[in-house]
Amino acid sequence: MKKLLFALLLLGAGRETRPNILVLIADDWGYGHAGVYGDKVVRTPTFDQLASEGVLFQRAFCASPSCTPSRAALLTGQHIHRLRDSGNLWSTLSPKIDVYPDLLEKQGYTVGLRGKGWGPGDFKADGRARNPAGPNVKDFGDFLKGVPADNPFCFWFGSSDPHRAYEKGSGAKSGLKAEDVVVPPYFPDTPDVRNDILDYYFEVQRFDRDCADLLKTLEASGRAADTIVVVTSDNGMPFPRCKANVYDSGTRMPLAIRWTSKIKPRVVDALVSHTDLAPTFLEAAGLPVPPEMTGRSLLPLLKGEAQERSRVFFGRERHANVRQGDLSYPCRVIRTADFAYVRNLRPDRWPGGDPEQYFAVGPFGDCDNGPTKDVVLSDRACASFQGAFGKRPEEELFDLGKDPHQLKNLAADPTYAEVKAKLRAELDAWLKETGDPRALDPASDVFDKYPYHGKRG
Repeated sequence: MKKLLFALLLLGAGRETRPNILVLIADDWGYGHAGVYGDKVVRTPTFDQLASEGVLFQRAFCASPSCTPSRAALLTGQHIHRLRDSGNLWSTLSPKIDVYPDLLEKQGYTVGLRGKGWGPGDFKADGRARNPAGPNVKDFGDFLKGVPADNPFCFWFGSSDPHRAYEKGSGAKSGLKAEDVVVPPYFPDTPDVRNDILDYYFEVQRFDRDCADLLKTLEASGRAADTIVVVTSDNGMPFPRCKANVYDSGTRMPLAIRWTSKIKPRVVDALVSHTDLAPTFLEAAGLPVPPEMTGRSLLPLLKGEAQERSRVFFGRERHANVRQGDLSYPCRVIRTADFAYVRNLRPDRWPGGDPEQYFAVGPFGDCDNGPTKDVVLSDRACASFQGAFGKRPEEELFDLGKDPHQLKNLAADPTYAEVKAKLRAELDAWLKETGDPRALDPASDVFDKYPYHGKRG
């Protein structure tokens, strides 16, 4: 009896020390657009402060530059080619695939969601009773009041910022200056583009303010020190050649993680993936990481320990329904510190969607409509149009030290033949190892056959 009581006491002590999990995720916020990353226009004091108190990641990547698969990968700890329907936008997510909120809830965590969780899509279509990110609640403060004192919690706040559409001129009205904007070289530098970026910044700042409100509520609850706080985004900014593209402008993510009671502030340059977050949460909670998860726990990095992180993988399948026959534009990528190797698996298709509207969005509908897209489409002979919407070769290779914006494809350059062959072999081996249907059967277009659950038109 004494041994049993002692075991129960140990179990209770362990449960009391399990960390809370708070994920704050933006919708279409790209890497670099924060003060702590060196952007001198956008104002992100909340993110900057949290980064100074925790770990700031310089090379974090989503698993796919598209909302639904990116969020699915974060929740499941698996890369998108393993997620069946949920490799696509406007899909579903099978209840046979575990998500970390459910696994934590089964072990006593109180789980909640406010805002945009997994999606867009129809989680009920495959038998789920609730959003994979958790049950909806109206208010984080009320949620915390309902969490028993000896229970840890798992909460997901999903903003709709800075997703389009924007209020035109909102950035300038808030005091941001168009002349201060650094326009990426893949956009035309025009007043319309500069002001479009300001409007995007305005919504990034609104997300930052929302994060501040939630963090104040957390602090007031007395649970902040034992809470793992993650601030990130799902994919790049909703502009040409960004969101829905596998270049850094679509896949490289802002990411800061704070766990005041356990980790010290630092900046990490290692290459990490959103698929690493679910294993991190489970390990921190003292739970086993399911073997099907392809991500790896970040706890060693968070604690300042060495961990091999020399490469990261990501890809994309069908984004919006914008090609005849409901077709995707499948890509697979291996990214190291020095190079990015891209495999465009169906180079005969238009990467940004068909030039004429099919069902969703409009011409080249994998890019959200907006002023910058209008400027690019107004001159189809310009380099910006070709870079965003022109057809691409089967292979792309970029030397990131010389070409950080990934504008010069070196795949056909004999000087880089050895590098290309090595990265190609590593990518192929990893895709086969992790069961990518397209690697196991190159003729497979299984992702094109999954139902599209979005509006057609």
